[in-house]
Amino acid sequence: MRNARPLAMIAISALLGLAAVAFAASWLQSQEAADTMQVLVAKRDLPMGTRLQPDMLETIHWPTAAPIESPLTAIDQAYDRVINMQVLRGEPLLKNKLAAIGEIGGLSSVLREGQRAVTVKVNEIMGVAGFALPGNFVDVMVNTPDGQDNPISKIVIERIKVLAVAQDVASSENKPRVVNAVTLEVTPQQAEKIDLARSVGNLSLVLRSQVDTESVSTEGARKNDLLPSSGTNAADSRAQTKQALSRPRMVRNAQELRPTGSTNNTLKPYASAMQTEVIRGLKRTAE
Repeated sequence: MRNARPLAMIAISALLGLAAVAFAASWLQSQEAADTMQVLVAKRDLPMGTRLQPDMLETIHWPTAAPIESPLTAIDQAYDRVINMQVLRGEPLLKNKLAAIGEIGGLSSVLREGQRAVTVKVNEIMGVAGFALPGNFVDVMVNTPDGQDNPISKIVIERIKVLAVAQDVASSENKPRVVNAVTLEVTPQQAEKIDLARSVGNLSLVLRSQVDTESVSTEGARKNDLLPSSGTNAADSRAQTKQALSRPRMVRNAQELRPTGSTNNTLKPYASAMQTEVIRGLKRTAE
């Protein structure tokens, strides 16, 4: 009986300790639930156009102190949907990263509503030396004869998104890649302009900054813009010729004063005005 009391105290202490641990765990879980939320993320890198399956996704606790807009919280919300942009491992899956319901994947799932995809044939130079990668923005420039049949280069469409290079709609690298075709996202009106431009001239792509959204209006570049010095010399020559023609010319002889079809009598007043009196001894003559 003497040992029963200490054993009872030990048992009570153990129970109280377990109860404290359980209470602390419950309190921590409640605090975690209050400070976090369930968010659906990718288990691995998913390229654009991928149809989502359960083994590609998982849910994690996301801190509410770092809120995100329109996250998916359960796998069934994303099952069998197609993503319209690349999603990296551990990246939250958002509603705006999903294509419309019914899309079967591929390039068509990447297009925004009202947009079209048009492919432009390029070479190493036209393709900005391979730096026109999916997701970049480019301007479309055409080189064609103008109304006077003089060559002109002009930017005709600005800030066009590159959807794909060759047949790849996603790229995880920033290395240049030379291809023979680039697919662009355009409006129907822009697609018509590009089709007309490539039929009347040569197309080139001009890479622009991702954050540059300003529109720029240019007059285009012509041959005279490449040779400004030659144009200046020609203008100076024309000015000098005009000045020389307007300057009065010095009369060198009486023959230049004779009008066309005039007679000798008409010339006499001019001739007498130019004669010189010469005296030789006692004889005076006019020459």
